[in-house]
Amino acid sequence: MSIEESTVDEERLNELVGTAVNDLGGTFQTALAEIGDRLGLYTALADAGPLNAEELAEQTDTHERYIREWLRSQAAGGYITYDPKTERYSLSPEQTLVLADEDSPAFMLGGFQGTNTIIADVQDDIETAFRTGEGVGWHEHHPELFSATERFYKPSYAASLVDEWIPALGGVDAKLKQGGRVADIGCGHGASTIIMAEAYPNSTFVGVDYHERSIDVARERAEEADVADRIRFEVATAKEYNGSEYDVVTMFDCYHDMGDPIGVAAHVRKTLAEDGTWMLVEPFANDRVEDNLNPVGRVFYGFSTMFCTPNSLDQGADPALGAQAGETRLREVVTEGGFSRFRRAAETPFNLILEAQP
Repeated sequence: MSIEESTVDEERLNELVGTAVNDLGGTFQTALAEIGDRLGLYTALADAGPLNAEELAEQTDTHERYIREWLRSQAAGGYITYDPKTERYSLSPEQTLVLADEDSPAFMLGGFQGTNTIIADVQDDIETAFRTGEGVGWHEHHPELFSATERFYKPSYAASLVDEWIPALGGVDAKLKQGGRVADIGCGHGASTIIMAEAYPNSTFVGVDYHERSIDVARERAEEADVADRIRFEVATAKEYNGSEYDVVTMFDCYHDMGDPIGVAAHVRKTLAEDGTWMLVEPFANDRVEDNLNPVGRVFYGFSTMFCTPNSLDQGADPALGAQAGETRLREVVTEGGFSRFRRAAETPFNLILEAQP
């Protein structure tokens, strides 16, 4: 392919090269961030910093020469702070919230956890699926994906679900305080289910997921949290889960993964009480593609290409929504499934919190 020099905008060319260099560095940063997470390097810096390479190596029982190079790469990426006067490294309060505080809603290491392994494990299958149009199911991915997903989303659920999102729904908070029946569909390891059960001891909960191993883990988590007396977990799909007259049905960051979202909506409508509420938490997205061409959209389009859309295609995909469907498209699908009321109840930079009622 030949390109006339006169057609090249040098400024745009340099910007694109800069983006590519940033991505190349980010590829290594992903692996190095996971190493820092597993070895406790971030938490050691947060607890004992500022430290030099020798001191951090001693704190974490690691080799100084590797730590020296790791620290420099992290400082170059803006993940840690370097003081040239003291030749020591530290975490700022903001860096601590992102990299060392698992209770922070800004905590991001779950997004790095196992990323290279997870992607490498399925990359050939996804490439083949590009040619065939076939799906790759959630259950076919590397096991690390399931715990990484929980760790990525749980901090925002812990920070916002009970204090902000549920109160934004009409009458749901009061209903659950008094004692309601909740079905949490696509619950994975049960993080969202357990958070709600802890906050609303008078209510009962059913956690549902088609992935059997995730349900096994969810049961273990509920026992550990001492809420197993009010949560029942079952292996089922979103179109086949049991029960009726639920006061609330919830789905957290999973509806767009489903192969028949209209059929799922119809089943939710069937199992919901007449005055019930369906709470949908979906990745934040604007309705127009051009409005999602930003860092958050980039992450979610990436997730969608590797995980979400392949899973929905594996389940038949009619339609395949993808992780950036947007409120208008979600409204169309939900109302086609039998709901008459639909609204955005709340939002964060990463999520839309949507309310649907019969």
